[in-house]
Amino acid sequence: MANNDVVSNPAHPDGYTCLAFSLDGSYVYTGGTDYLVRIWSLDTDAMNEPESATDAEHEITSLAASHDFWLSASDDLVRRYVKHESQLHGFVTNTNGIRVRCVAIDPKGKRIAVASDEVSIKVISAEDNSIVQRLEGHTKGVRRVSWDPTGTYLTSCGSDGKILVWDMSAEQSKLEKAIDGIIPVVVDQESNEFLFYDCSAVWHPSSQHFYAVSRTHEVVTITKSDWSKSSTFIDKDVTGAVTALAISPNGVYLASACQSSIYIWSTQTRRIVARHTSNPSGTIITSLAWCPKKNHLAWTDNNGGFFQWHKPISDTLPDPIKKSSVANNPTTIPLKPKTGLDLFGEEIGDAEELTTPENGDRIPDTNADDDDYDNWIVDDLGGGMQDEPVVGGKPDDGYIKEMVSITKAQPPFQPGSTPMENKRCFLAYNLTGVIEVTDQDTHYIANVDFFDRSTRKSYHFTDTFKHNLGYLGERGAVFACPPEGDHPAQVLFKPYGTWTSQKEWTYQLKRKESHILGVTTGGLSPSSSLRETTDSDLQGYGDVVVATSEGDLTFLSGTGRERRIMGLGGDFVSMVAGPEWVFVVYRAGSTTIDGSQNLSYCIINFDDFSVRQRDILPLPKGHTLKWVGLTDQGAPATYDTTGCVHILTKFRTPHHASWARILDTNLLERKQGKDESYWPVGISENTFHCLILKGRQEYPGFPRPLIQELPITLPFRRDDPKEEIIERQLLYVQTSFDLLSEELTTEDITTRERGIDKELILLIQAACKSDNAARVIELTKLLHHLPSFDAAIKIAGFYHLVGLREKLEVLKAEREEAEDRLEVLRQKRKRWLKTTNVPREIEHTNGVNGNGGGRFDPLGDTRPPLAIERPGMSRVKMPIVERTRFSSTAPQPPVLVPDSQEESQSTTRSPSPAPWDSEVGALASTDSSSNLNANATTAQKRKRSEADDLGISQSSDVSVMPPPKQKTNPFARKQNADPNASRNPFASRSKPSNAAHTTNSGLSARGSIQKSDSFFEKVEAAESSTTGKKSKKLGPKSSKDSKDKDPTGPKQATLFGMMPRAFQTSQAPKKTETAQKTRAEENEDDGIGEETQELLDSYPDMEDIESESQMMLMDSRGLEETQVDEETQMA
Repeated sequence: MANNDVVSNPAHPDGYTCLAFSLDGSYVYTGGTDYLVRIWSLDTDAMNEPESATDAEHEITSLAASHDFWLSASDDLVRRYVKHESQLHGFVTNTNGIRVRCVAIDPKGKRIAVASDEVSIKVISAEDNSIVQRLEGHTKGVRRVSWDPTGTYLTSCGSDGKILVWDMSAEQSKLEKAIDGIIPVVVDQESNEFLFYDCSAVWHPSSQHFYAVSRTHEVVTITKSDWSKSSTFIDKDVTGAVTALAISPNGVYLASACQSSIYIWSTQTRRIVARHTSNPSGTIITSLAWCPKKNHLAWTDNNGGFFQWHKPISDTLPDPIKKSSVANNPTTIPLKPKTGLDLFGEEIGDAEELTTPENGDRIPDTNADDDDYDNWIVDDLGGGMQDEPVVGGKPDDGYIKEMVSITKAQPPFQPGSTPMENKRCFLAYNLTGVIEVTDQDTHYIANVDFFDRSTRKSYHFTDTFKHNLGYLGERGAVFACPPEGDHPAQVLFKPYGTWTSQKEWTYQLKRKESHILGVTTGGLSPSSSLRETTDSDLQGYGDVVVATSEGDLTFLSGTGRERRIMGLGGDFVSMVAGPEWVFVVYRAGSTTIDGSQNLSYCIINFDDFSVRQRDILPLPKGHTLKWVGLTDQGAPATYDTTGCVHILTKFRTPHHASWARILDTNLLERKQGKDESYWPVGISENTFHCLILKGRQEYPGFPRPLIQELPITLPFRRDDPKEEIIERQLLYVQTSFDLLSEELTTEDITTRERGIDKELILLIQAACKSDNAARVIELTKLLHHLPSFDAAIKIAGFYHLVGLREKLEVLKAEREEAEDRLEVLRQKRKRWLKTTNVPREIEHTNGVNGNGGGRFDPLGDTRPPLAIERPGMSRVKMPIVERTRFSSTAPQPPVLVPDSQEESQSTTRSPSPAPWDSEVGALASTDSSSNLNANATTAQKRKRSEADDLGISQSSDVSVMPPPKQKTNPFARKQNADPNASRNPFASRSKPSNAAHTTNSGLSARGSIQKSDSFFEKVEAAESSTTGKKSKKLGPKSSKDSKDKDPTGPKQATLFGMMPRAFQTSQAPKKTETAQKTRAEENEDDGIGEETQELLDSYPDMEDIESESQMMLMDSRGLEETQVDEETQMA
């Protein structure tokens, strides 16, 4: 509030100014950039023209006064003047070209401390300038020095962010304590923080503690007992950097300057008791001081003004000059509880409640003798009166944790907006453009400027409603104004590309007391220029979302159609809109006592108002959210007071999103050694667009600053740039894949994947060089393209890592055999973005006709679920019998045959299912027969093969028992046919009569020799491809060949009893050239393939088999005769 007792006078030109009171309180010294020190007299009521000291040759940087003299510092000189006069007395010191920043005189006026841009402090005797003591301890220049009221301690504040406490009680001073983490580190000497912001330590008159301004813009108390922070001065109305501090003569009040406002605090309660705001606003108060003898406060600002506030403390409050019993007490007044406390009665100390004078309450008179305040310092909680306990010297995090206070909730804010300052502000500032507003008292002038003027046309208009919220979207700009009088809050939407106001629309709230907390608009990017409205763009104006104080979100179409009002379920904080959804930040509950803002977020779709994502915002305790926005890929992004940037990955996949930290501005190389902050504007690919704020500047000012581009670097804790680049590109590629729908990939994604593979190949080479096989395999799995696998394999071979190379080849083979990764990603997107499992309607009937209207029973459906197509698990309809050369068919039970065939065949076995045996039998038949009989035999064998195939097919189904097969023996002799026509060439010969009595039953058991399936199956398989024509031609040829055969018939032989090939060839009779020629012609006519012919030629001839059979029979007879003889001898 303004105070009528404040008097202002122009004293100096713009720039840094300083002031000091004389110890008797009759004069004020002010200095500025005009090289003058003006001496203002306070004894007379009327302000006379001040006297000036004109000896300085540079701007005045510091002033100090003592009982006998006063000092002024200018450039590298400290001058001494006569008390209350402008007469120069002499020079105190010369720093030889190094600028002096501060001078301080001890309470006794015996020593002078000089701080400069040197790292050392000079302590000079006031009586003898040649006695100089240097204090070494700072690593950078010293900004401020101050003495405690007893002169025992000297505190120095440096640009290195340290407060050093020096013990000056002895002749040789020593460093008592180095306090770090309170004041900020400042390097840029031209910044506002270095020139205008106060960092000095202001001692309390009790000399038990001092006050300082922390780097988080708060006034803190540092106690002398342990040199740690004990309390903090905080108020919700005090925002911004503290530029000056001053303590009242008795220590009851502390005055602080914040920009252009003055706040007076009670040191006992740490509450504001008075305040004053200078006009015009926007100035910075650079120096502040209490009068030592009067209720009088004076200050100077950067505009060169000199201000005096007469009686800043009202008469109802304790006097700031008189000594009081609590002046030296600690700075906390907990009231003593009354005995017999009534839980439902009046609150304790209602009459003594301490509040500001504006509401009429009073602060208790600390001079009064009241028994209620006897022994009023009661700490029964063990340190519970402290705001924030300090454990292990932990630096202050800037947030207060009081015993009875709750963390202040962050108010709603509009991304990219600034508060009104000097009648100008920004309503929106993003990568699309800027909305600037100028206050003309009766109306606003809104200027909408776009960065890309080829697609959108800039414009300005007169705003009579004084809209205080704005947002620039892809399709239009939306504004909102607060309620005023009878006019409710209103939303204004102005589409792009319209010269007239015909297409703009407004939306009003019904309740006059309702406020609009935030607005945003979303839509697809324009396919063409929006400078003029065209019919080719059919995407419309998008969607508009309005957040109100009624706890809801109102969804409007781009043409102003009201779609839905959705309850938010929490306190709105901020929001931003994309093409398909709106990203909303809200507080579902309340803040916590440990400093958490308890913020959550949700993503709401525009089309069906479904919630795609909902989770907690990654905001650390003790910090607030500063900005929300979108990346160039449309991903939500946040920036908080910790200086970290997060983006939301997998935001299109429902309930799969997570926050990835992509940048920590505190680790930027450009910030090292500087005190600057960043005001986000947007994020595009690998660039963080922002505005640079110097010092303690919180918002950008005017003229509009240029957007700076900072490279995005993942804040990995290991310093490995190559791996950081790969992971950053992988994150970008993954987000790009999530944005696709039906496409497999894009050219940009492919190019980035190739770049990633190149970087991975370099890492693989380094891992191979260091013989780190596990790292090589891990990196190889990250490769995208098969040529990259070849490069990795070559690298492993180059370093002679044979085992590793084989493993990489296996990885490549697995990648080749696996399903296409792009197709897998597309199927995942389809599965999550589209609902394919549509609920089917359950059919239910009531009665026979099924037309009854019975009640629907959702649990009555007992049908099996819908069939799922699984080609790899389908039921086999046609059995496939796989055979190898080791497989065989189990023999069937013997079949009775007529007596006419007993002579030629003693026993009969089940025929082999393969068709090769029958054909080989036909080829190898040596019996003479007619053409008709041969054709009949071949046809019979072909029918037997088909029947066997059918039997195998039926037996493959284990669920159905096959019927018994009824078929005749194909090797049985036909009635009325030549006995030798169908003689089985492999049947065992009849036993000779002369050997029957000698062999007994042993030979009979061996008479049936089992044939090898491995041989006959191959022969049958080779001959199965022959046609019926072949069967007809086999008759005469076999009849012709049988002329040279033994009329007694062939002997059946087995491959296991064969002699070596050479022995068989030497013993067997040679085939005639005619037979060989006939066999070649037969194969040529039948169309037998070359492979089949080679297979048949490799097997032994039938003459060899017969010869071998005869020899084997003779050997068997000889063996049996030998066994009979041995048994006879033994008997």
